[in-house]
This record gives sequence, C-alpha cells and structure tokens, in this order.
Amino acid sequence: MNVADIVQQAESVFVLPDSVTQLKACIDDPTSSVDDAADIIAFDPSLTSQLLKIANSAIYQFPHTIDTITKAIQVIGTKATYDMVLSYGVSHTFKEIDTSVIDMDRFWEQCVSCALLSKHLAELKRIRGSEKLFVAGLLHNVGELVMVRLYPEKAKQCAMLTQRDTPAALQRKLLGFTYATLSAALIQHWGLPESISTPISHIHDEAANQDVSCQIIKLSYAMSLDNVNADIYAEQSHVSSELVAKLGLNEDDMAAALEETNFQVLSVIQLFNPTAFTIY
Repeated sequence: MNVADIVQQAESVFVLPDSVTQLKACIDDPTSSVDDAADIIAFDPSLTSQLLKIANSAIYQFPHTIDTITKAIQVIGTKATYDMVLSYGVSHTFKEIDTSVIDMDRFWEQCVSCALLSKHLAELKRIRGSEKLFVAGLLHNVGELVMVRLYPEKAKQCAMLTQRDTPAALQRKLLGFTYATLSAALIQHWGLPESISTPISHIHDEAANQDVSCQIIKLSYAMSLDNVNADIYAEQSHVSSELVAKLGLNEDDMAAALEETNFQVLSVIQLFNPTAFTIY
C-alpha cells in the first residue's frame, strides 16, 4: 500500500463536480470575466446556494447581505471565490462516507476548526490570501475519507486514538504514511494550487525551515487536534511553544484565536458538512 496507488484508486471513486472544474478553467483563462464565472456557478443551484451562504457567513462577516453570485465574486474576489467553491466541491465529493467507520461529526469539527484557526492566524500575521489557508486547513485530512471508503478496516484502526500516540504516529505505524500526505497528493492530482497542497504536505514535518504559511497550518492543526479531542488529549499538549514563538505569538493570541473560532465553528460546519447540503 502506497500513496500513489491509493490516489489512482480514488480517482475512479471521488470526482470533483463539473462546476468546480469548469470554474477552475474559467479562472485560469485570462480572457474570462466575473460574469463568466458567475454564469458557471449559476448553472449549479446547489453551488449557488452554498456560495451565498458562505459569503454571508462568519467566515467573512460582511456588514451587508450578499444576495447575488456576481456581488459575491466582486466582494470576495475571484480567486477567493474559487477557493470557497473548491471547498464545497471537495466536501460534496465525499458526501457518501460510511459513518460507522469514523466519527464524522468529530472529523468535520476538527477540519473546520483547523480552517478557521488558519484563517484567523493568517489575518493576525497580515498574510494576504488567508482563504487559501482556510481551504488548506479544511482539506488537510481528506485523505482519511479516502481510506474510510477504500480501506475501512485500516481507517478504523487509525481512528483508535489514545494519549500514547498522535494521529500521525499511529497512521505511520499502520499505513506507512500520514493522512496529510495522502490529502496533499490527492489535491495535487486534482490539479489544485500548490498554495493549498504544500502546507498540507508539511503539516507533520519539523517547523524549523518552513515558511510562515506552513507554520500556521501546523500550529492550527495542533490546536484543533487538542481542542476537538479534549477527551483524549490534554489542553495544548501537541502545541509547540517553539513554533508559537517563531510566529511571534503569545498565550493571549492563542486564547483569543480559540475563543473566536470556537464561537464560529458550529455555524461554519453547516456550510461544509455534506449531510447539510441540499441536492437539487
């Protein structure tokens, strides 16, 4: 069992919605316009509904209601709109997952928590394009959903977390790779931006030589892991004080990040958890 083989197997099972791939082609085309992108989204009623919900959600906190796709693209930005459509598309792709294998509520809570923390910390550090880090945080563990579908018994074993093992250590022991490595490989296979796949691929690496985006994802992952799995892990037991210092953060910054994102997480889960989607 290796990552490349699993990605190939997943190709026939998990396919991005046509509207997502069409939108990517549109955005990559320098001759396309905002109206062209809006037209693609408008042909998918479910996508239209979800994008408007995202635009009016706690992710952006705009003071006025956004009620059209064109307005959403203009306010959010074309690239950020694609990032959010991509998030929806990937989540929707994995809508049919056996919930008896893993706790899907916990899965989505951790993914959304990691995403919100990544965006919050990116904005705190004044990094442009914080939506990219939101998407990377949201998708960092989609490899687990691939394993649930293709190798459910292995996924069950990897879900049996204890205080003795981190998820990454358990995955390496049982699989020979981590879910983050598989997630990054799948995202690369789909032809999605390296700005999303690269931070995911380094999420379990040593932080010494990582750029700030990778450091933020790494810290957000550790914070969300401990926060969502408080019944297993002690508070901030996986948070590296060295990494916190490298990012120029302090305990107050960490507490504020958790307080704000914990307040947002339940409403944002409803935007990306596939069971919350209405299919037309």
